[in-house]
Amino acid sequence: MQESLIFVIGPPRSGSTMLQRMLGSHSAVYTHPEPHIITPLAHLGYYENVDKAPYDHINAAEAIREFVEDLPHGEQDYLDACRAYTDTLYGRMLENQAQKSMMLDKTPAYGLVLGFLAKLYPRAKYIVLTRHPLAVLSSYANSFFEGDYEAAVEFNDVLGRYVPAMAAFLRQSEVPVHHIRYEDLVRQPEARLAEIFAFLGLPNEAEAVDYGKHSHVEKSYGDPKVKQESRPTTKSVSKWAAELAGDAHKLDLARKVVDPLDPEDVAAWGYDKNTLFDKISEVSGEAI
Repeated sequence: MQESLIFVIGPPRSGSTMLQRMLGSHSAVYTHPEPHIITPLAHLGYYENVDKAPYDHINAAEAIREFVEDLPHGEQDYLDACRAYTDTLYGRMLENQAQKSMMLDKTPAYGLVLGFLAKLYPRAKYIVLTRHPLAVLSSYANSFFEGDYEAAVEFNDVLGRYVPAMAAFLRQSEVPVHHIRYEDLVRQPEARLAEIFAFLGLPNEAEAVDYGKHSHVEKSYGDPKVKQESRPTTKSVSKWAAELAGDAHKLDLARKVVDPLDPEDVAAWGYDKNTLFDKISEVSGEAI
């Protein structure tokens, strides 16, 4: 099953749903909107835990570690058991799709459990999509909090959580990874998509870039705004800069959110921390 799996990794509001639909438009690829299969498994207690549960999760975590210690192959047996569960779900979903040979899972929360996911599926293909950090912050706040940056950050510090986690994953070399920036994808969609298909070992199907012309599974999770366009567009590349240029309070909050980020982590994403705010000056025509 491993070689048939594709994981698209990206934070919320990174354009990952658009990329998912482009890839899902290939004749060999099947995908389903954000199944969240991996995240709960990562928090059963052996690796990560939850803050609250309707059972004693602290005792459960300690007990499962003791149990796994006595298995013939320890951690590997535990991973085999987890993989049996996910293989069954992924495999049977794929079996139900005629002529599809690869299963794609795009769930943003996986960006926070990549250590576990890489252990579980070291031979899967990983496509990591990053986007200008301030664009992610802006899109997240506007999509879910009506533009209230403070409420958005208080609820979920997207940059503080995803930037270091995904940067660490990008720096590793243990699993197959293809990194692409959102801005490059929307500016050269045909060329970038062809590179991704080559990475996946699939023949290039250029028409997949017009994802709106293909049918897609519609469920509760995923970006509903993806249907506003039928193919990648550059409309949102600088939208965030215009917003921050016109709102001093949001700009100040954005600086506070970005300040703790490690420059090396930002660089791993494909950006320079020192120039993250330059686009605002370009848009406003004033130095900030």
